[in-house]
Amino acid sequence: MDLLPFRKTRFLLQKNTNKIITTLAITSLILLACTRLNNHPVQNPPPPPSNNHPPPSISPSAPHTPAEDIKMSEDEEEKCDIFTGEWVPNPDAPYYTNRTCWAIHEHQNCMKYGRPDTGFMKWRWKPDGCELRVFNPFQFLDIVRDKSLAFVGDSVGRNQMQSMICLLSRVEYPIDVSPTTDEHFKRWKYVNYNFTLAYFWSPFLVRSNERDSDGPTHTGLFNLYLDEHDDSWTTQIDEFDYVIINAGHWLTRTAVYYENGRVAGCRYCQLPDVTDLPTTYGYRRVFRTAFKAINERENFKGVVFLRTFAPSHFENGLWNAGGNCVRQKPFWSNETILEGQNLDMYMTQLEEFRAAEKEGKKRLRLLDTTQAMLLRPDGHPSRYGHWPNENVTLYNDCVHWCLPGPIDSWADLLLHMMKMEARRWHEERQKLQ
Repeated sequence: MDLLPFRKTRFLLQKNTNKIITTLAITSLILLACTRLNNHPVQNPPPPPSNNHPPPSISPSAPHTPAEDIKMSEDEEEKCDIFTGEWVPNPDAPYYTNRTCWAIHEHQNCMKYGRPDTGFMKWRWKPDGCELRVFNPFQFLDIVRDKSLAFVGDSVGRNQMQSMICLLSRVEYPIDVSPTTDEHFKRWKYVNYNFTLAYFWSPFLVRSNERDSDGPTHTGLFNLYLDEHDDSWTTQIDEFDYVIINAGHWLTRTAVYYENGRVAGCRYCQLPDVTDLPTTYGYRRVFRTAFKAINERENFKGVVFLRTFAPSHFENGLWNAGGNCVRQKPFWSNETILEGQNLDMYMTQLEEFRAAEKEGKKRLRLLDTTQAMLLRPDGHPSRYGHWPNENVTLYNDCVHWCLPGPIDSWADLLLHMMKMEARRWHEERQKLQ
C-alpha cells in the first residue's frame, strides 16, 4: 500500500486518525543498545589541539545523560512513529552552551548575539505513543566506533553537523583532518573512537554553477544540470558507513534548468523564451539524480538517510520584505498544518525517496524531521546572528536554527535509527552464519 496519501493526511488532519506506522517500517525490531555500553562517568574531555580552535570552557556541572541500555518492547516499537508527536518541556536542556562548544557557526550563535529569551532551548521531541530518549553521546560514539558519517547538502546540513559536534563535545573533541582548507568540505576525526565526521557542501545535490552573481532577485542566478551528478560528493561516499543528504531552500532560488545538455526551463529566471517552471520541477529531479547516483555506486555499502525538508517560519512578510520569526515557544500540532510550497516540497521528497527505495539496491532510510520542525517557529536566529550595529546586509534568519536549539533533537532521532540499523545488521549476519 502506498504510504504517501497517509503521510499527507497526517499533516492535514493532525493525528485525528489512527497512528500511521513509521516510514521506516519499524514493525518487528527490538531496540537494542550497543553491547559495549557501560555507565561512563561524567568527565571533562581534553581540549582540542592549539592549531585548531581555542579550547572552550567546560562546566563541571554540565548536564549529561549516563550511558544506559535502552530497549523497547516489540509492541511499543510496532506502534511508534517517532516522527509524529509534540514538543514537551525539557528542563535539563541545553546539553552544551555557546561557551562550551567552539563549533557553532556565527550566524547561529544566538546567545552570543544577545537573544534575550532562553526558553526555546528547553524542549524535547516526544513521539505519540512512545518515548524517544535524549541523545546520549557515549552511546552514539560506541555505535560509530571505527566508522564514518558524512553530511551532504546545504547550510542547514552544516547546521546539523555542528549540532552533532557540540553534543559530542561532552565526550571528546574532534581534530580537523580536512584534506583542504575549503570550509565547504570538512573532515573531523574522533581519535579515541576512530570515527570520522565529514561535510560536503552541495546545496543543489547536482552539478551547478553560478550564472549571474546578481540575477533577477539579487540573490544570484544558477545553472542547474538536473540530470548530472555532483562529483564532489557522489565520488566520495564509498568510504562512508552513513550518509545524510538534504536539500531544500536553495531550490527556491532563481535558476536555469538543464537536462540532456539543453535548457529545459527555469525557476523565475526572466530570460526570453525560457519557460518558467514550479520549484518542485527542479526539486524532484535533483533528488531523482542524487538517488540514482547513490544506487549506482557499486562499492558503497553504507546507509543513506534522507533528512526531510525543514520549513522556514517567516511571518509578516517574505524573507526579503521584513519577514521575521519572533515567537518564543513551539506550536502544538493542532495549531498549524503543512501546506502550500512546504507541503509540495515534502511530498516531492517522499515520492522520489519511495521510488529509489523500491529499487532495493541500497539501504535508504527516511529521517523525517518535517513535522517536528514545522512546530518550531521559535528556534530560528532571526536577527540574533550578528551584532545590531554591524554594517552588514543580513536578513532576519528564519531558515537556520539556533545552537543550542531545536535541531539538537535531530540527534535523538538519528541515534534511535542507528540503533535499529545496527540491529538489522546483526540479524542479517546471524542469518548468514
